[in-house]
Amino acid sequence: MAKQEVRSYRGMRDFLPEQMRRRDYVFRVLEEVFKNHGFEKIETPAIELWEVLSGKYGEEEKLIYKFSDRKGREVGLRYDLTVPLARVVAQHRGEIVFPFKRYQMERVWRADRPQKGRYREFYQCDVDIVGTASMLADAEVITVIYEALIRLNFDNFVIRINNRKLITALHKKIGEGSELEIARAMDKLDKKGKEGVREELTSRGISRNGAETVLAAMEVKDLEEARKFYGDHQGIKELEELFSYIKEYGIPEKYYEYDPSLARGLDYYTGPIFETVVKEPRIGSITGGGRYDRLIGIFSGTEIPATGTSLGVERIIAVMEELGMFPEEIEPPAHVLICHFPETRKKAMAMASEFRRKGIRADIYSGEKGLRAQLGYASDRKIPFVIIVGEEIKEGKLVIKNLKEKTQETLPVEEAILRIKIFTQNGNK
Repeated sequence: MAKQEVRSYRGMRDFLPEQMRRRDYVFRVLEEVFKNHGFEKIETPAIELWEVLSGKYGEEEKLIYKFSDRKGREVGLRYDLTVPLARVVAQHRGEIVFPFKRYQMERVWRADRPQKGRYREFYQCDVDIVGTASMLADAEVITVIYEALIRLNFDNFVIRINNRKLITALHKKIGEGSELEIARAMDKLDKKGKEGVREELTSRGISRNGAETVLAAMEVKDLEEARKFYGDHQGIKELEELFSYIKEYGIPEKYYEYDPSLARGLDYYTGPIFETVVKEPRIGSITGGGRYDRLIGIFSGTEIPATGTSLGVERIIAVMEELGMFPEEIEPPAHVLICHFPETRKKAMAMASEFRRKGIRADIYSGEKGLRAQLGYASDRKIPFVIIVGEEIKEGKLVIKNLKEKTQETLPVEEAILRIKIFTQNGNK
């Protein structure tokens, strides 16, 4: 038989058990934070009608996987979780309690150029609050970002905050080009620098004086200076209120800042915008979001205010792996491996069932090799305990080995079960 070349589609990945344990750890921490703030989970289909997705992402629309189904209907794989949320709210409005606090942890797809921390298939973890224009909602979202990253042992990060209303004001101030062109040019500061932004603006038909005004706005240092630049503007008032709430939540000032260069180039943002960057490694933003008060209205015909953020779990995991931030002990695949001899196999099966009934995750060695290989199997899979079902079972006893501490005891069955149960209850789940 000819051997087929085996490879994955570029930008998509397989995750083996060790990787999945790390990923599950991150997802578990994020979900605990989301639930702790009262967010509820929803899911949406991977495929949306093209009419739902089109016209919502500006230049990014070209990255949507678009195709026709068997009946010729145009559809696409979801690009993010925000537009599907807007569709859900409009479609199920009568079933939803507002303000609607939702979180979602699902795959999205983008026909992008794969690079470090950027893939064609990846998970997004979103939190959104729909149905309130209060800056308290934006502060709540920012607090979720902070608490999630702290829980994952991040420290060297900053949440950058701006307001799209100020970019609108800047556009009116220079009276040239379009607001989106200005936003997209500003959004490239990290990649291209000031000179690159200047060239981007002038290439879009904005005069040199207009470009200099944009660059001057991007160099404003704080909200006090921004008030002098923009005057008594609604965007400034919203940021001042937002920052007062963030302070009230007790987030240390080193973790957030006003950043006038932040633009968030997507079309649907209407108010405060925010993203999180880590100083090392240079991987781009690890969270991004903002207020989008008009997006849902496209579907519902009535404006419904909303704000939220996406936590870039793939980049978060990449940073944690690069910096060695994962705990030494992550949830093992099983609490205990039941080892046995040919003559005690059936007794071992009964013991496995007994452990499982007591809420202990018990694996049983299903191979044909001897005890030494069975112990090696447990060690390779990082299973913390081994139960050996040997001759002692005739007396109602088991040999229990703690592989980490390299200890061994012979205990009655119920005592052995209790010993491992205590281990699991102490957080080793």
